[in-house]
Amino acid sequence: MNPTAPNHSASGQVTFLGAGPGDPGLLTLRAVEALASADVLIADPQVLDVVRVHARAQVDTPLQASADEASIPGSPHGVSALRDTANLVMAAARAGKRVVRAVTGDPGLDGYVAEEMLACAAEGIVFEVVPGIAAAVGVPAYAGVPLRDAQGTDVRFIDARSADDRCWSELGTSDATAVVSTSLDSVAAAAGELVAAGRKPDTPMTVTVAGTTTRQRTWTATLGSVAQVLKAAKVLPSPDGGQPVIAVVGERSAAAQRDQLSWFENKPLFGWRVLVPRTKEQAASLSDQLVSYGAVPHEVPTIAVEPPRTPQQMERAVKGLVTGRYEWIAFTSVNAVKAVREKFEEYGLDARAFAGIKVAAVGEQTAKALVAFGVKPDLVPSGEQSAAGLLEDWPPYDPVFDPIDRVFLPRADIATETLVAGLIELGWEVDDVTAYRTVRASPPPAETREAIKGGGFDAVLFTSSSTVRNLVGIAGKPHNVTVIACIGPATAKTAEEHGLRVDVMSPEPSVHKLAEALAEFGAARRDAALEAGDPVTRPSERRPGARRRRATP
Repeated sequence: MNPTAPNHSASGQVTFLGAGPGDPGLLTLRAVEALASADVLIADPQVLDVVRVHARAQVDTPLQASADEASIPGSPHGVSALRDTANLVMAAARAGKRVVRAVTGDPGLDGYVAEEMLACAAEGIVFEVVPGIAAAVGVPAYAGVPLRDAQGTDVRFIDARSADDRCWSELGTSDATAVVSTSLDSVAAAAGELVAAGRKPDTPMTVTVAGTTTRQRTWTATLGSVAQVLKAAKVLPSPDGGQPVIAVVGERSAAAQRDQLSWFENKPLFGWRVLVPRTKEQAASLSDQLVSYGAVPHEVPTIAVEPPRTPQQMERAVKGLVTGRYEWIAFTSVNAVKAVREKFEEYGLDARAFAGIKVAAVGEQTAKALVAFGVKPDLVPSGEQSAAGLLEDWPPYDPVFDPIDRVFLPRADIATETLVAGLIELGWEVDDVTAYRTVRASPPPAETREAIKGGGFDAVLFTSSSTVRNLVGIAGKPHNVTVIACIGPATAKTAEEHGLRVDVMSPEPSVHKLAEALAEFGAARRDAALEAGDPVTRPSERRPGARRRRATP
C-alpha cells in the first residue's frame, strides 16, 4: 500500500515526518512528496513555515488554528488543544484524512512522537515514518565539526534535560565525542557535569545556537572555559537563554580544525539581511543566489502593475494574433507575458493561439513565464539579456522567407524605444502596444520602513534608477551603514543624487553579476576583519555613522 495514495477507507493515515533542524533545504524529497498530498498538517511551531510551503493551499492546520485561538482572551479550547497534539492527529485520522505530523529534526531522535505512533497502531490506523536530519547530526555539520574521522572515534548523544547520573558518569569516563542537546543557559552546567564525571577541563567544546539557519552562531571553548567565553561574548546572561543549543565535546571540535571546516558561517554574506526592491516573482532567481551566499533576502516591490488606461489597442493586437497579423511577438518582461495571458483568458483563448507565430523573450524569468503558459520561445538572447541583446540575434526581415513583416511588442508604458528602433532598422513593422502601466507601489509595512531608515538591513540591491527613486519615495532613504550596490553607472548616479554612498558596482548590467559583486565585497570585508584581528560583524551591527571605504568596481 502506498501511504501517500488517496485513502477512501473509514480511517485515514498519518505520516510522522522529520523536518530537519531549521534549514528548509534539508527536507528530504520523500518529505516534500508527503506534504504535497496532505489533507491535514500538524507541525511543531518551529518548523511550520519550513513545511507549509510544500503543502497544498487548502491544507488544514488545526494546530496553528488552536495557537491563534489560544491567543484570544477567554478562548476555552486553545490551550488544551495545544497541549494534546496527539488528540488532533487521531481526530483527523479517524475522519479519514491524510495527516502529516511534522516535527523538528528527526521523529525518532528529536521528536517525542512514539506515543502518537502507538496510538495509531492501537486503532489500526496506517502510519509511516519519514526520517529527517536530526539536530544532533545536522547542526555540527553546519558548524564545521565532524563527529567522526578515520580513527573512528565513538560518538555519544545525550539530552541534558533528561540525563541521569549514570549517563554523565559513563560519558565522563569515555573518550567518545559527546553531542549534547541542551539550552544556552544550561551549557555551563552540562560542562560541569562532564568535568565532575572525569572529563578534563581543557577538553575542546563548541556551542551552536540556531543551527543550520542564517542566525547560526558558534562559540569555541573548553569544558572549563565555556561559561567565561559565553559571558565575554555577551551571550549570557540573556532573556533568550532558554533557546536550544547543540554542544560538541571532544577533539573534533578543536578551534584550529573548525577554522578550516566552518563552511556555513564563513559564507561571504552570512546572515546579511539584503533588501531586494523587486516583487517576489521578479526576484526569485536573484534571491536564490543571495541565499547561496548565506544572505537573507527581503523582497520589497517598488512598482505596481495596472492595466493600460485605454485597453482598445491591446484588444486589437490580441485579435490580430488570432487572425494572422503578426510574424513575431516579443516579450521583454514577465509582466508582459501576464498581460497577454490575462487578455487571452478574457477571450477564452489559450497557448494554441500562438500557432504559426514566432515568439521571442528577454530574460530567464520571462522565458519561464512563457513555458508555464505553454509556449516555448523561439528566440532568447544568446548574450546580454536585454533589448540590445535581443536585437543582436534578431533576424532582418526577408520578404522571401517572411510572409508577414509585422511584430507585436506588448510592453510597459515607460519602456525605452531601443527595441522598437532596432526592429524598424532591421526592416520590420512594429505594433508597439502598451500592455500594462507601472506605477509606484504602496509603502511597505512600518516595520520594514523603520529597518530601511534605521540601518536594519545590511545591504540593498538597486537594479535600475527607478528602483532607487521609488524605494526612497515609498520607504525613505537607506541608513548610511547599509551597503549600497548598484547594477550600473546610471543607477549609481541616481543613488548618489539621492544622497547615497555607493559601495558596490556590478561589472556588467546583470542582476546576477550584481549579487556576485556584493558577495565579493562581503568576502573582502570579512577577510579584512580577520586579518586585523577584529570580530566579523555585519554592516547593520556597526556603529551608526561609521565611515566605510568605497569598493572598487
